[in-house]
Amino acid sequence: MIGMKRKLKWIGIFLCVLLILSLIPAYWWTQANVKNMDRFYNSKLSPVICIPGSSATENRFDGMVAKINERSETKHSLIKVKVWNDGHISLRGKKLKNDNEPFIVVGFENNHDGYGNIKKQANMFNDAFSMLQDKYRFNNYKGIGHSNGGLVYTAFLENDASNYPEVKMKRLLTIGTPYNFEESNIKHRTQMLSDFIKKRKYLSKDLDVYTLAGNETYTSDGIVPDASVRAGKYIFQNQTKSYTEVTLTGNDTQHSNLPQNNEVLQIIMARILDHSGGPMPDDPASDSASNVKPIESE
Repeated sequence: MIGMKRKLKWIGIFLCVLLILSLIPAYWWTQANVKNMDRFYNSKLSPVICIPGSSATENRFDGMVAKINERSETKHSLIKVKVWNDGHISLRGKKLKNDNEPFIVVGFENNHDGYGNIKKQANMFNDAFSMLQDKYRFNNYKGIGHSNGGLVYTAFLENDASNYPEVKMKRLLTIGTPYNFEESNIKHRTQMLSDFIKKRKYLSKDLDVYTLAGNETYTSDGIVPDASVRAGKYIFQNQTKSYTEVTLTGNDTQHSNLPQNNEVLQIIMARILDHSGGPMPDDPASDSASNVKPIESE
């Protein structure tokens, strides 16, 4: 009987030790999880994530960022991401120590034109965005899309942004984005524009959207019809927090020159960035004239 009691006692001790040992990993996991959550919610990082257009690479915005850094009191990092067709993602560049608004450019090996490729690139961007969020733990960001890059952003915002409910996109700037491809008549809606309009209800109501059109030839920027850029209003107006159309005339308003256009730089510094110390878009030093039309959603 005594032997049985001793045996039960040791079994009890063994089970208690086993329970304590099993709780230790759970404790450390909980502590690490709380630390990660604190890092996420207290993060001051608010990157500007840029997507280039078709045939362009992750180097597309080098000149734009260099010019912004020349004019800005705060120097911004330039981080380049490339998503390859086999699914792997490469990253170049480092975030500067005191930079809370790094520019992150996401390019694709598949950088071809066409609606089918736009949808593939949006899926590739979602993979890159997930990687970036895991790496930098930001809870808000801004976006810039040049040409078809704005289409990739629109597809992402309507289809995949809801996968990150606690990560807020604050502002989106699209530059020379052909929402209706080459069509100059809004009555002839492409399948892509029709799909975007159909899914507009999934866009965030907290998002400020700016669309910029170049007007080199009065009706286009030399590649994208002005009417195609303005078709963005059928997607964003009265759906997002605000929607603003900007038409640029004068120097550097050809499609490929728009990201380096002086007034585009001023708009980025004044309207997209949180802290830049840059001039306002109506700065008289600008070498181009603009017609800014704010259209606020109801």
